[in-house]
Amino acid sequence: RSSDLAYTVRESLFQVEGGHRAIFFNRVGGVQPDTILSEGLHFRIPWIQYPIIYDIRAKPRRISSPTGSKDLQMVNITLRVLSRPLASELPTLYQRLGLDYEERVLPSIVNEVLKSVVAKFNASQLITQRAQVSLLILRELTERAKDFSLIVDDVAITDLSFSREYTAAIESKQVAQQEAQRAQFLVEKAKQDQRQKIVQAEGEASAAKMIGEALSKNPGYLKLRRIRAAQSIAKTVAASQNKVYLSANSLVLNLQEDSFGRGSDSLIDKPHKK
Repeated sequence: RSSDLAYTVRESLFQVEGGHRAIFFNRVGGVQPDTILSEGLHFRIPWIQYPIIYDIRAKPRRISSPTGSKDLQMVNITLRVLSRPLASELPTLYQRLGLDYEERVLPSIVNEVLKSVVAKFNASQLITQRAQVSLLILRELTERAKDFSLIVDDVAITDLSFSREYTAAIESKQVAQQEAQRAQFLVEKAKQDQRQKIVQAEGEASAAKMIGEALSKNPGYLKLRRIRAAQSIAKTVAASQNKVYLSANSLVLNLQEDSFGRGSDSLIDKPHKK
């Protein structure tokens, strides 16, 4: 008798784990609509009441659907839907859909909402306005899921692909744009090089003009330039480890000779002859 009592007590108690809820199915009256049990230890009438336990935590589910865009392009979209049952309506949910409510409801309403939302956007807008598309899908799916006692917490577009023809057209367009940008870059570079040559030529002409004016006003400037050139050559020859035998005239080192100043002196004498 003690064993019978222990068996009766064991069959009368059951545990509802965290994140779960339980409802009663009564052999006499069916589902008890006003009884929703939270986490913890509960009592039931053996052989009369049977607990039906639901997991009310949000669960992710991936759903893929091919649909058409506003510009009649075929789009393959994969959504990650985070949903859970509405705890206060579990008895009604069990009566309408049972325990496998996700398999019965989510694929159909997701496909319905996807086709409705995607048809409002062009194929290019689905890429550039992805966040806006996700938000619109979430709003419409949330409203649609309320009819089945479901709560949609989040929707995210995890994959978005187009038909091969549309993808090839996009790639061709991108290649054409890149080639056009490269051609424009080459044109701008050629213009810049041309401007640089013009500026360089103007600078050289200005420098030549200034040197000519300096020579005409003060021929000693030419001597100064030759002296500086001689200094530079002398430093280079002195630093060299090889022995070099060259004439002073060819290296502009004949600073003490009369021929060094003859050319510049002639420039000085010409104005006096006139």
